Amino acid sequence: PGLNGIQALKSLQKDPLIEHIPVIAISANAMVGDIKTGLDAGFFRYLTKPIKVIELMKTIDEALEFEGNAIQESK
Repeated sequence: PGLNGIQALKSLQKDPLIEHIPVIAISANAMVGDIKTGLDAGFFRYLTKPIKVIELMKTIDEALEFEGNAIQESK
């Protein structure tokens, strides 16, 4: 409460234990500028409402693959 999505993302990015986890934005703000602002802020992907289930599942798969690759590279 009291934080917008970008503020919450910045807070997460400050924590070294979780800063590497990809964060997916889901928002009703669907203007091109809103999406660009979200991606520029560091969201892994920016999805807009109404949510398309296939797009959401694909995005989650991509985030898991991205995180898996990052873990492998750090070993």
